[in-house]
Amino acid sequence: MPQSSPAAYGTLVGRSKWDLDTPALCVDLDVMGRNLNKMATTIIGAGKNWRPHTKGQKIPAIAHKELAAGAIGVTCAKLSEAEVMAGAGIRDILIANQVVGPAKVIRLANIQPHADVMVAIDSRENAQEISDAAVAKGVTVRVLVELNVGLNRCGVEPGEAALRLSEFAASLPGLRYSGVMAWEAHATTILDPDQKREVIFRDIGRLVASAELCREAGLPVSIVSCGGTGTYWVTCTVPGVTEIQAGGGIFHDIHYAEHYGVKHEFAMTMMTTVVSRPNPTRIVVDAGHKTMNGNQGVPRPLGVEGFSKLRLSAEHGAIELTTPNDTIKVGDKIEFIVGYSDFTTYVHEEMFALRDGTVEQVWPILGRGKLR
Repeated sequence: MPQSSPAAYGTLVGRSKWDLDTPALCVDLDVMGRNLNKMATTIIGAGKNWRPHTKGQKIPAIAHKELAAGAIGVTCAKLSEAEVMAGAGIRDILIANQVVGPAKVIRLANIQPHADVMVAIDSRENAQEISDAAVAKGVTVRVLVELNVGLNRCGVEPGEAALRLSEFAASLPGLRYSGVMAWEAHATTILDPDQKREVIFRDIGRLVASAELCREAGLPVSIVSCGGTGTYWVTCTVPGVTEIQAGGGIFHDIHYAEHYGVKHEFAMTMMTTVVSRPNPTRIVVDAGHKTMNGNQGVPRPLGVEGFSKLRLSAEHGAIELTTPNDTIKVGDKIEFIVGYSDFTTYVHEEMFALRDGTVEQVWPILGRGKLR
């Protein structure tokens, strides 16, 4: 029976990671637990709520671990991801994205009897269509007005524009206006701690000021939401912020470490098999871009002496060595730290949850392919 068949999962529990068929996506439970607790302790200890993003996790079992550590709910990127989390019994969900169009707003209204799914808005047209669908269903949908504080993607501008859209949303019968949100992603790649802090306090300060402007106008702003893995330890110290969305840091990866300055432990790895040794300075494994995407961060092999660089094609990973090595043979296993967990999890059908190198659980990645 194939390893990826759900019926086969039970036969894999208790097996060493070195015995798994490859490529195999793995997470070290102890390391992930330490990362998770570090994030929870930092955020909650700063007096903020934690609503971890699940776009790179996609596994309800992990979300429940975060809730057990003190998270108030979860953040999703897509409505279909929220449907998966709601189906797993998670009630408090934010879709930190716009949900637009008749097909989606009808689904958004219809999920409300099963979970309290909140959504970001940045236009009157979208606010109106969500309200109309909610009224037709006999429900209300919580909304946050999204602000652009420097990322220059979605969101209305802080200040007057945020106030006007907030007032409009609060006036609609199918909506329950709850506050504002933003994503300070432009600060993630600032590695100098003082400069990162300066930019975050400046731009999230605009979010907080907009929330205050809305409160002064009599609007019920209970949520000021922001913060990702590359900023959370600073953003959670900004006065006026109520919740942090960071979630990917529980896995950690090369991208977060090298480009965002995140100081966590690497919990997610990929088990691979050596399929070719064309010459003494090249090792080829059975995992390429379609297995452990290298667009944001290049995966790193563990335990390979003389590692120089990794070249990824669609199905192969070619490890180049600085000195000849003939000890690694065809059929041997090599473990990699993944380049970027968000670009890795979603292409796999299951994740092997390890403790001391042994499979303790096999988690189906239920959010895989949820793009609508």
